[in-house]
Amino acid sequence: MATAGDSRGELQKELVCSICLDYFDDPVILKCGHNFCRMCILMHWEENGGDDVGYQCPECRMVFAKMSFTKNYLVKNLVDKLSDFDYLKTCRPSAPAKPVKMDGKCERHHEELKLYCHTDRKPICVVCRESRAHRHHDVAPVPEVVEDMKSELKLRLIKLNWQKSMCTRVKSTDEQAKTDVKLKKQALKEKIEDDVGALVQFLLDEKDDLLERLEAEVVATIGVIDANLKRVESEAAKVDKAITEIQNQLSDSANFETISNSYLSPCHVNLSVQSSNSPPDFSEFTGPFQLIMWKKMMHVLHTMPQNLTLDLDTAHPSLAISDFDTKVEEGRVRSQEPDMPQRFTRFFGVLATAQYANGQHYWEVDVRDKGVWYLGVTTEYSNRKGFVNLSPSAGYWSLCLQDRLYANEEDSRVPVADYWNSPRVGVFLDYDRGHVTFFDAVTMKRIYNFVTYFDEPVSPFFSPGKNDPGSRLQICHFY
Repeated sequence: MATAGDSRGELQKELVCSICLDYFDDPVILKCGHNFCRMCILMHWEENGGDDVGYQCPECRMVFAKMSFTKNYLVKNLVDKLSDFDYLKTCRPSAPAKPVKMDGKCERHHEELKLYCHTDRKPICVVCRESRAHRHHDVAPVPEVVEDMKSELKLRLIKLNWQKSMCTRVKSTDEQAKTDVKLKKQALKEKIEDDVGALVQFLLDEKDDLLERLEAEVVATIGVIDANLKRVESEAAKVDKAITEIQNQLSDSANFETISNSYLSPCHVNLSVQSSNSPPDFSEFTGPFQLIMWKKMMHVLHTMPQNLTLDLDTAHPSLAISDFDTKVEEGRVRSQEPDMPQRFTRFFGVLATAQYANGQHYWEVDVRDKGVWYLGVTTEYSNRKGFVNLSPSAGYWSLCLQDRLYANEEDSRVPVADYWNSPRVGVFLDYDRGHVTFFDAVTMKRIYNFVTYFDEPVSPFFSPGKNDPGSRLQICHFY
């Protein structure tokens, strides 16, 4: 049999708020049936709730879409009636409500405005309450109405503070995003300057080297000509001297003996001069400079075009591979190759022999005059038997050309361009960042970009399509 002490303890538990662990002050009840002090639940929701995550009951964790509760008059009356008992006295007694006085008196009855009519939304006197105008209206004492209004204003204040905190959080997030954008811009700017600067520096160094070699060739050629000119001048001086001596002998003042001696003496001038005939060899400097520079530049690029070859063991039996395993087209006769785990059996596809598990890679495919094609990358263990789902979740990232250009996304094909007239497609794989990007390889305009995460090696794949005989795909080689 329960004693009075036990009953008193159970009663105390029922009248204690589980948040402040004190007796209820202005108790409210939630839809789940649990009671709390009004301010306690409002403060709890302000700190732990929100329109994005909802509002939880601290006891049963039931989630509400918005702040919602009802004033529990039964518990309030119970606390008020039993508050005179020592064992129910609150540890933090609430301050007595200050009397609220309304300015002025009732214009009709000249009585104090002690009541408030919720229906007409105006204060009234006790005489008005009994009048025909307010007899059936919702009327309450002004102090009680003021307390309810204050509670509602506190609720509004909590909501406004929460909205203010949301604004602060959004502002902080956007400020951080703004900072991140600037940092990203600076990093990309430095990368652009480094990459382009490296190419510019390479070209400047090549230009200086060419000009130095041109200058050396000119200096060598002019040196040969200068040496020949010096020898010719020496011979010319000897000839001039011999001419002068003979002219002296031919003068009227010359005697017979002098003329005879000059005539009988041998001529020492043995002219053997000729043009140097050594034109400079400028053939090294008259070639296709831009092509030469481009070829050399490929070896200093961080990502240079890959010379891929096709893997015959993966090719569909109806595909014909030729041109040193770089060209694929629909064959006229189905080959009798044995079925292998890696071979396509229904989809007209073939992989490249290359396999990538890190780094950046780029290759180009010649698609000129091709009405149907599929290009992209696929994972090492993607399905190649029967129907092939060309979606990222199935391990395929690709573009296809049919009636128009499409990107094969997760749930559907995304139109990329209404028509395609470029002879080449470029594919760029950034394995570490999870990017697969397609380019018009003539203009290097970006067509489409997939963003993903790779957890296994990938290989390039190609398909010339089905029922499109006479047309082919060919991997481009650059060196």
